[in-house]
Amino acid sequence: MKAFSVNPSRAKPIDREGQEQAALMREIELRFPEAYALIYHVPNGGHRLKAVDAKLKAQGVKAGIPDLVLPMARGGYFGLYIEFKATVEPAAVSPSQRDYLRRLNEQGYLAIVCRGHFDAMEQLRAYLLLPATVAA
Repeated sequence: MKAFSVNPSRAKPIDREGQEQAALMREIELRFPEAYALIYHVPNGGHRLKAVDAKLKAQGVKAGIPDLVLPMARGGYFGLYIEFKATVEPAAVSPSQRDYLRRLNEQGYLAIVCRGHFDAMEQLRAYLLLPATVAA
């Protein structure tokens, strides 16, 4: 009988960033239920068929959109956007992500990069401690 091995180049990649972000969402749900009720993930990334990619772009999908959005106004900001990067196998912030964060900041949002679960929780906690932004 032949022994068989798995070719490591064909192994299914592990989504470390997705795993860390899911853990982050579980902790937000436990520690900050009011924020959890509003925060959402923008599923902009991933690999798709070209036809699906074209359809989604036509519907408004854009490169560089941050991963998480919290539409709670605090500290003079209109809301919080987080570009989430894993601590394991950290990825660089792409030029389109950097540009989008800059544009959001110019519009009065707090748009930041968080490297891992701990960093994101610290930034979220600090943001939630800011006084509510009052609309005039």
